[in-house]
Amino acid sequence: MNIFDTIPIALRALAANKMRSMLTMLGIIIGVGAVITLMAAGQGAQKGITNRIQGLGSNLLFIRPGAKDDNPTNNPLGDTVLTLVSTDVDAINNPDRFPYVISAVGQVFFTAPVVANGKSVSTDITGVTPGYQITRNHYVATGRFINDDDMTRKGLVADLGPNLASRLFGEGVDPTGRTVRVTVGQFGFYFSFNFTVIGVMEPKGANATENEDDMMIIPLPTMQSRISFIRNPKGVTNVHQITIRLTSSSKFTQAKDEISALLRDRHGVDKNDFTIESQSDLVSTANEVSQTLTVLLASIAGISLIVGGIGIMNIMLVSVTERTREIGIRKALGARRVDILWQFVVEALTVTMLGGLVGVGIGVLLAKLANGQHLFGRDLYTAITPLSIIAAFSVSAAIGLFFGIYPAFRASRLNPIEALRHE
Repeated sequence: MNIFDTIPIALRALAANKMRSMLTMLGIIIGVGAVITLMAAGQGAQKGITNRIQGLGSNLLFIRPGAKDDNPTNNPLGDTVLTLVSTDVDAINNPDRFPYVISAVGQVFFTAPVVANGKSVSTDITGVTPGYQITRNHYVATGRFINDDDMTRKGLVADLGPNLASRLFGEGVDPTGRTVRVTVGQFGFYFSFNFTVIGVMEPKGANATENEDDMMIIPLPTMQSRISFIRNPKGVTNVHQITIRLTSSSKFTQAKDEISALLRDRHGVDKNDFTIESQSDLVSTANEVSQTLTVLLASIAGISLIVGGIGIMNIMLVSVTERTREIGIRKALGARRVDILWQFVVEALTVTMLGGLVGVGIGVLLAKLANGQHLFGRDLYTAITPLSIIAAFSVSAAIGLFFGIYPAFRASRLNPIEALRHE
């Protein structure tokens, strides 16, 4: 008897106990479905982060302060020691020294409640200069952006992200000319400022660090004059980030080296007191984190596959006990040990492979249903790859083989005389 003769026998044995076979498959179905769904979510997040970082603009460098302390000043901006200042931005915007720099812009962030139209929304407020649009490739959809006149007079004007505008004033309402109030607190004192909305930004979406559609953008000098904690003792504006747009990505290495040397010289330090990264660096870091999370999620889901395999072993051992007399009869009629072994191995593989196929279908369906859903304040995206399907199905088959071997071996070792006596 060859293996192909064993398959119909195994299928008939499984069909004789349909409910038990289906319940045995359930653990495999859940495990495979969970692995595919969670891997799709992880890969979708990775793809989304990559697209968002690339959507910030092209050929960008990001410089951020590198030192940390215990935040002794209770600074609302966080615990970062602000080693970067606005004059650093001016030094980088030097076409004679850095001809490959299209533009550089400093940014300062803080979070505060924005109140308008009887609604209050806590959001990120960013102080920038007019070069922000060109550097970040982020332009106004309606109204106008901050200009040099706003910078000179330190105007109380603001551009709103589209999501923030909709949340405050309603969907489809143009808030240009309307007023929003911002309340800022420091050392137990609170100050409120009324800003006039001058424009609404085009939709940009979330990136690795922020959601630009929810931001409020104001002139950097306005922030400096109204909010003292962003100024250093010399009265110069500290900045949280300097974003630099280069003429070409081929200039990344040269720009990193030369701009780092400039900043070290300006700060009077031997080692960088800042970090400088390109978009490719951010993508690489984000991908490493996403891949780690994907593997972690898949591993957690894989535990249910192991539990399902243990269930298969348990049911197969029960099946061997119940069919002891059948095994004895088959051996008495000339069945070899290898024939009995293959029969039970095929039964275990059939259960896991059928369960794996159903699990693949359910996992793909769940991943497609989850794609684009809004969850925990963010849009969830999934990406199904052939690798995840092949991996999940292969693991389920391997588990069936592994956990089916022992019951099959035990069945093949039964003494035919003792088996025939079994009641």
